[in-house]
Parts: sequence; C-alpha cells; structure tokens
Amino acid sequence: MFFAGRPSPDQITRFVNRSQGLPLSYEHSGIAKESPRGFKVDEVRFVIGHGAETFARARQALTEWRQFELGWVELHPGGAPAEIGTVVAVLVRHLGFWSLNGCRVVYLIGDDDESFGLAYGTLTNHAELGEEIFEVSFNPATQEVTHRIRAVSKARAFLARAGYPVTRIFQARFRRDSIAAMRRAVSR
Repeated sequence: MFFAGRPSPDQITRFVNRSQGLPLSYEHSGIAKESPRGFKVDEVRFVIGHGAETFARARQALTEWRQFELGWVELHPGGAPAEIGTVVAVLVRHLGFWSLNGCRVVYLIGDDDESFGLAYGTLTNHAELGEEIFEVSFNPATQEVTHRIRAVSKARAFLARAGYPVTRIFQARFRRDSIAAMRRAVSR
C-alpha cells in the first residue's frame, strides 16, 4: 500500500490488523532455502563481531527486530514477537513516498548456541513477492559472529515492477544498512 506521506499510527495499526488473515503471496514457505525459477536470489553474510557474548546480543537483536532500525525502514508493531505466525508491517520511505508491506514469520532457523534466525514471507498486500531469512551464527573455532540475509523475491505491485531497477537498488541498500544496524546492536 502506497502513501503520499507518512501513514498515521492508526493507519499502520489498521493495516497490520487487516494483514492478519491474508495469505502468503507465493505458493509455499521455505522458498528462501531454495533458488526458485523466476525469483532473484540475494544473499549477504558479514562478520558483525566476536565471542559468545556478542552472539547472545546478536540473537537478542534479531528477536527485537533491530535489523530494521534504519531510519528509512521501520517494522510495526514495535516489539512484535519473533515467532512463527507473527504478522508485521514494513514501513519504507522511498523517493518521496511511503509504502506499507505485510509479512508473516513463517519459520525459525536454529535455536542453539551457534545459530538463530527467522524467515518472513510476503503477504498479498506487499509490493514484492518472496521470503527473507535473517540469521546470526557463532563459530566457536574462530569466535566469529556473522549475520546472514538471504532473500528470494520478485516484483508484485505495479510500481515495484515499473521501477524494478530502483527496487533492486533499495533492496541492496536494505541489506547493507541492516548489516550495519546489527553491528551497532551488538556493540552496545
């Protein structure tokens, strides 16, 4: 859903409430683990720190959706549980307008001392179609803590299709800024 200006808190709440019963905009959950035909696959993995304590902070940061603390992207509602079935709205400011995009947490990844993550899938009111994984992992041998983002997507809404090259620029910016947000989150 596109807006000429920032949507009000009431508009955002109504959007999230209407999104609760919507289906995924693609066939089945789990496509981010695959490379489905017709989808763009993007994956980045960066070291965001070192040590078991840093991994604990990174894990906590994911459960608090800190990867969305970007200034130009927000996740609503704040404090949403990072649990299967949770519906969230991603609010994005881009090129002088705003968009709200519905997503649902479709599965969790790992849940131990070395890996934790979640994947959300787009709902039918999202400008894109696909799934995105956010995962943090800890390598005990090297002590490295990494943050991985893997997305499979394709444009769904008319504006996303018409402006596809610009959409791709915003997707790359999101990945870059999200990694930086996680680095900030674990360094506190």
